[in-house]
Amino acid sequence: MIRTYILTLLSISLLLAGCGDQKSTEHNATLANTPTDTAVLAGPPAPEWAKNATIYEVNIRQFSAEGTFKAVEKQLPRLKEMGVDILWLMPIYPISQTAKKGTLGSPYAIADYKAINQNYGTAADLKALVNRAHALGMHVILDWVANHTGRDHVWIREHPDWYTLVNGQMIAPIDPNTGKPTDWTDVIDLNYDNPALRSGMIDAMQYWVREFDVDGYRCDVAGFVPVDFWAQLRPKLDSIKTVFMLSEWEDEPKQFDKCFNMNYGWSMHTMMKAIAKGARHTSSLDSLRSANQKRFPAWYYQMLFTQNHDENSWNGTLTESFGPAADAMVVLSSTLEGMPLVYNGMESNLDKRLAFFEKDSISWGTYEKAPFLKALLTLKHRNRALWNGLAGAGRRKSRPIMTTRCMRFTGSATTTGSQWSST
Repeated sequence: MIRTYILTLLSISLLLAGCGDQKSTEHNATLANTPTDTAVLAGPPAPEWAKNATIYEVNIRQFSAEGTFKAVEKQLPRLKEMGVDILWLMPIYPISQTAKKGTLGSPYAIADYKAINQNYGTAADLKALVNRAHALGMHVILDWVANHTGRDHVWIREHPDWYTLVNGQMIAPIDPNTGKPTDWTDVIDLNYDNPALRSGMIDAMQYWVREFDVDGYRCDVAGFVPVDFWAQLRPKLDSIKTVFMLSEWEDEPKQFDKCFNMNYGWSMHTMMKAIAKGARHTSSLDSLRSANQKRFPAWYYQMLFTQNHDENSWNGTLTESFGPAADAMVVLSSTLEGMPLVYNGMESNLDKRLAFFEKDSISWGTYEKAPFLKALLTLKHRNRALWNGLAGAGRRKSRPIMTTRCMRFTGSATTTGSQWSST
């Protein structure tokens, strides 16, 4: 394993040495020829710091034995040194107890949008975490669940008309792709046909930006919420500060028009797993990249990942998903156009599925993968061709990435020793 990622790092160095001048020249030419038509360059506002940012997901419950904001704050200097820019905190709110799953329940079954889970700490603790992150030049986004609440959320008592009713009964969320109820039995659906609900949701989201100075949101199942709500929300948040918005969705390009700066690269993740298992050829990556460039607006970019809380808990660890090609796929997700995600624990070679509804702390060990990840995140910061959206070279028409003279994947993705090499 050590040999594999040392070879990967050497290959990255060769890539920089052999292609740096060419990429810089080609990228500058691309910028010079970029249309200035506002129809091309329009899109939601974006913080300046997002142009070459990286992102790290924090599962607060499992991040430490304590499972607190203070425990996360202690690790901020280490994360900063590794190259992390954005901390994405999984839901920090009280968890609904009615119909909860497991012993502790799902963080995504929220009982109060304007309160803090007391197991994580106090409001002062959260403010200290955000302030410390900002002092280090980092940024904090909160996980937000706008489509549904837990079954004992305060709104159920205060605003029952804000929920979707069928035959007078509140229901689990409806999948917009199938029109059928989901099996999310611990939550109930909100009704966006009600203007009062929209106002209440906007107020709740403004609260954390205004009172805690958070820098934006990762929005859970954003495609279950009407696009016009996101368009309505964004200027209300930006009236406080320019925020960064991440959509946990990939099937609605119009989300990029008025609200979101980045969405999930689910298709790329699925493709990388298929390639690692030998089910797809590497050329499929180029077909997907080309399709995305046609599908999404010019300013789009995606969060690229090999692990996140859903994948880790329900589908498998990095090794389970990618086998011997795991390191190569981490490199790929860090160097394709898009923002690389590091899931907490990856820097210590997390080798277990973290329980979702129970306490299951990460075993940190010696952070053996931290140098590997630092090299990749540093590359992201320094090489302008890898920057996000229009700041990078993602839209440049070029030779296929898997056959370019600068980088090529060699060896079978399903055999030990697969690596990136410069040619």
